Amino acid sequence: MTIEKIAQRWAKRTEAGIEWLLARDAGPPVLEAYRGYTTADALVLRGRVLSGMRRRKPLPEQSRWTNLKQMVALFLTAEVSDVAVEVTDLGIGAKSDAEGYVTIEVPRDGDLTPGWIKLSVDIVDLDKTPVPFPVFVPSPDARFGVISDVDDTMIETGAYSLARNMWTTFTGSALTRHVFPDSVAMMDELSDNGTNPVFYVSSSPWNLHHFLDTLFARHNLVPGPMFLRDLGVSEKKIIAGSHLDHKGAAIDKIIEANPGLNFILCGDTGQHDAEVYLEAIHRHPGRILAIVLRQPGPGPDDKSRKAMAKIEETGVPLHSDVTFDGIGAALLEKLDGRPGAVPRSQL
Repeated sequence: MTIEKIAQRWAKRTEAGIEWLLARDAGPPVLEAYRGYTTADALVLRGRVLSGMRRRKPLPEQSRWTNLKQMVALFLTAEVSDVAVEVTDLGIGAKSDAEGYVTIEVPRDGDLTPGWIKLSVDIVDLDKTPVPFPVFVPSPDARFGVISDVDDTMIETGAYSLARNMWTTFTGSALTRHVFPDSVAMMDELSDNGTNPVFYVSSSPWNLHHFLDTLFARHNLVPGPMFLRDLGVSEKKIIAGSHLDHKGAAIDKIIEANPGLNFILCGDTGQHDAEVYLEAIHRHPGRILAIVLRQPGPGPDDKSRKAMAKIEETGVPLHSDVTFDGIGAALLEKLDGRPGAVPRSQL
């Protein structure tokens, strides 16, 4: 048996032991709702079944030590598998998987009002108040969609440095973390008051969904369905799925769910988003309208620079700078002049 196999086996046992300890004195399972999305055929509801949720509202004056304890608590979750949940009064449901995740697809029935709608979901045979699951319905007037990274693209994290990333993530709170004002402005322009849908793809774990949702709302950043990452131990790896694989797969899922839309991809040069987006251009020819990259910290490394050069060779417009100031307006102006683009005057 290889060292990697031995490490994976012990990691799996350790994870199971921690979950057992957390669930030992827990009460009835609870539902956590994530922001859902739509396909041409269905409303996709997503969430997780947990043995309990450890959340505390941060206070302005609390210390970094308190922030650390509260952030660590978000990761101390015991997922509950094989729990039946269903959409209230519809009888459409699913069972939670080994990591507690649930996905429910509700068939689309006629035209839906664009924007956010909520469907109530409850745990079968458990007498608790149903949980509202939000789902975003894109407008038929949408000109394009936006898929954006989060760390160092929307919020300052320092993800290009593991030590800086961990320090920023675990010692900050929803009151202290910094959202880039230029990102808020750019997303406002690109979303056009919610007409153009926005999706967020990040390697942050699902445990941070509520935290990110709260942070985005506090800074008035355009909300959108999030595609985060499971950091659980898989049967083959200590951490399930790589950073690049996760982002690429999430982008594919979003593009395939919206066959009538082309997309702008936003990211940064600190975590090789250029490489991910270059591959997305190849997999989805004609579907990527433009790519926007922030340059945090030391800027792009050799791999990112090579990927950026290859992106430009494809003919897809690339905007890369230390700031997003003015990029939203510049993109809209360029898209209005491109062959096949839909002029705003015709909407």
